[in-house]
Amino acid sequence: MLARIRKKNLHTWLPDYARHLIRRARTSQPSGPRHILFALCDHYEPLWGHAPDDIGHARVDAWAARYPALSEFRDSDGRPPRHGWFFPGEEYRPHFLDRLAALARAGFGEVEFHLHHDGDTSESLAPRIESHLATFAEHGHLSRVDGGFRWAFIHGNWSLANGRPDGRWCGVDDELPMLHQLGCYVDLTFPSAPDPCQPDKVNQIYWPTGDLTKRRSYEHGERARVGTMRDDRLLMITGPLGLAFEGLRLRLENSALTGDDPPTASRVETWIQQGIHIEGRPEWIFVKVHTHGAIEKTADSLLGAGGRTLHTALAEYMRRGDQLHYVTAREMFNIARAAMDGKTGNPNAYFDYVIPPPPIAT
Repeated sequence: MLARIRKKNLHTWLPDYARHLIRRARTSQPSGPRHILFALCDHYEPLWGHAPDDIGHARVDAWAARYPALSEFRDSDGRPPRHGWFFPGEEYRPHFLDRLAALARAGFGEVEFHLHHDGDTSESLAPRIESHLATFAEHGHLSRVDGGFRWAFIHGNWSLANGRPDGRWCGVDDELPMLHQLGCYVDLTFPSAPDPCQPDKVNQIYWPTGDLTKRRSYEHGERARVGTMRDDRLLMITGPLGLAFEGLRLRLENSALTGDDPPTASRVETWIQQGIHIEGRPEWIFVKVHTHGAIEKTADSLLGAGGRTLHTALAEYMRRGDQLHYVTAREMFNIARAAMDGKTGNPNAYFDYVIPPPPIAT
C-alpha cells in the first residue's frame, strides 16, 4: 500500500487534503446565494507532440471556428463561457495569436502566458520571458499597468520554481520572485497531482511565504483572507483536488479535462463541493479547472459533447438559486483581491478591480 501511495505521489498532498476536509467542515455556510466563479485555464499548445505548423494551424482554426457556438450558454451576468488560453511563448506563430485575438475581441476569453523551459537560471530566463511578453503585446494580449505588462502564468510541465525531484524542466530556484518582478500577479499551475511537483497545499488560495529564492518555495504559504493583502509577491490560486467516488470507483479528481476524462455533472459537483474561497468570504466559490485543449481529442470534447455537458451542469446551479460567473484568470484574481479588501455582494462588480483588461478585449 505504501508503495502504491508513493507511486501516485499521494504522500505529497494527502496531509493537507485531510486538513482541507476539516477546514471545509468548519466553514460556515453562507446564508444567501453562492457565487460560483468558474475559470477554465487551458495549457494551450498548438504544436503539442512536436506537430508541424500545418497541424498547429488546423488546431487553432478549429477553436476559432467552433468555440463561438458555446455562446448559447450564458451565466448569471449574461456572458458566454470565458476561456483562458495560456499560450506557450516558445510556440509563437503570428497566426496562432491573431486567431485567438479574434476570439478575445468577441468576448470569449483572454490569452495569458505559458512556458516550457529547462536548464535555466533567472539571468538566462528573464530576458527570454520579456521578449515573449513583448511579442504577445504586439497582438494586443496582456494587461498594462503603469507602463508594464501584467499577466497570469502556468508553468510548463508543472515544474514551477524547479519543483521536480530530478531538476528537469526549469532550473530556476528563485522563479517566483523573478516572475513577480516581470509583472506576473498570479500563478495557476496547480493542482498537478499525480505529478511529483504537486505541493502539500490543497484547495487553497494563498500567498507563498518563507524564502522565495529557494526551490519549491510554493510549498509554504499563508491562506488569503479578508483583511490581508500582499503586493510584494504573486498569488497562488489552486484548482480542486481530492478523492471522489464515481459510482463504486474511487477516483483522483485533479480538475483536468481531457478527451478520455471529459467533464461530467458529478465532476462539476465535486469541484464546487471543495468550496475554495478567500477565508472570510465563503459565498464566493473559486473553481479553476485546466485542460490541454489544443489536442484534437480534447478539443472535440470541449467544443462538442463534453463542453455542452459542462455548461449544462453549471447552468443547473443557477436553476437552484446560485449565481454563476464565467471568468478569466485575470477576472478571478481581481475578485480574489476584492474579497481580501472586504468587498461583498455580487462579485461581477470587480471583474476589472485591480488589473484592467488587455487592449484587445476593450
